[in-house]
Amino acid sequence: MQTYFNELADHVGTQLKGKEVFTATFDAEDSDFVRFNHNEVRQAGSVTQRRMGIHLIKGQRHASGDLTLSGEMDGDKQQVSRLLEILRATLPNLPEDPHLLYSEEVQSGEHHGDNQLPPGPETVRSVIKTARGKDLIGIYAAGGIYSGFANSFGQRNWYSTHSFNLDWSLYHQRDKAVKEGYAGFAWNQDDFTGKMQGAKDQLKVLSRKPRTIKPGKYRVYLSPVAMYDILNTLAWGGFGLKDHRTKQTTLLKMIEEGAELHPQVSISENTAQGVAPNFQSAGFIKPDRVDLIEGGCFRNCLASPRSAKEYGVKTNGASGWEAPESFDMAPGTLPREDVLRELDEGLYINNVWYLNYSDRPACRMTGMTRFATFWVEGGKIAAPVNVMRFDETVYRMLGDNLLAITAERDFLLDSETYDQRSTQSARLPGALVKDFSLTL
Repeated sequence: MQTYFNELADHVGTQLKGKEVFTATFDAEDSDFVRFNHNEVRQAGSVTQRRMGIHLIKGQRHASGDLTLSGEMDGDKQQVSRLLEILRATLPNLPEDPHLLYSEEVQSGEHHGDNQLPPGPETVRSVIKTARGKDLIGIYAAGGIYSGFANSFGQRNWYSTHSFNLDWSLYHQRDKAVKEGYAGFAWNQDDFTGKMQGAKDQLKVLSRKPRTIKPGKYRVYLSPVAMYDILNTLAWGGFGLKDHRTKQTTLLKMIEEGAELHPQVSISENTAQGVAPNFQSAGFIKPDRVDLIEGGCFRNCLASPRSAKEYGVKTNGASGWEAPESFDMAPGTLPREDVLRELDEGLYINNVWYLNYSDRPACRMTGMTRFATFWVEGGKIAAPVNVMRFDETVYRMLGDNLLAITAERDFLLDSETYDQRSTQSARLPGALVKDFSLTL
């Protein structure tokens, strides 16, 4: 795959005229997908796809286009040549772009992830056997993901990884299910069995009569999965340089009023320990780590090349949407085995959904509890809780009302497969919070 991309990139270089410059990106996957229902295989298939993006530049004018490739070199070279002709004809009709910035410093590199994945049929048999007797619903996706970059200065970058993601639930009835996930690079049956047993234990509680609680402020535990949804919402406008400079960031109070989160809260973009490539579409290399919030205080923005050019700062290789792709939140000191005891009475929230901002300048979010949310009494799970809406600010959740962060963290791979399998990931702890506002 890498040789194939490099040959296509070299072909682009031979087609350039005069002072033209090109950058090219490559995304591909060889993935197996299995859909489960009632703990049986309902659909299985494989996807192989290759796509190439070409950016043609002349001075401050530039145009770009994308191709879906067949894998047959001669035909794909013809496609590339036709696209270049279209882009070349488009350039004179475009205005100059004052914020165009691309890397002219050659920083080539490659990363080849080990393929430790078991054969697909072996994994499927393991899932069905471990969940025997339960209504397991889910999607298993596994295989290789490949990314490449090339430009006319001779830079070549390559990245490959081989991972799996089983996004699954044990269904009880109606809106009651225990949602879980198991993802990684090498299947460990003991780990999966442990997750399955935990889900089965929670499923037993779901058979009890659900409890409806009144709106108010409650002590809650937010699981790492719930934290992932909250931080992904925070990333929507929270960390980008352009959002900060245009005063649209949801963390405006941290920038202009000196607001802080709890001293235990440190959040970073940890590319070195994520699964996303360490290069981006303009050829800039991402640092291993960018500290976004450290000790509760805001530290750095994610600066894409365009924003860096516009505001006169150095880019740190962020994507155009300036959001983290490899979230990392520092662990705390609360052992996970002590979470229920420390929660004592309140809500154990496994999942949240439908998150959005109810007040962006205040960094206030609203959302719903989902799946297995439990009422805890005396440090023990007592009953499932009917769906509730919450409305809370990050400054309270991860600031004034934060009681503890778990010492253990979960490694979460984004299960999104729209367009292609995602390479976003996160390493996150759970959090114990007081006075969490439930509104409906």
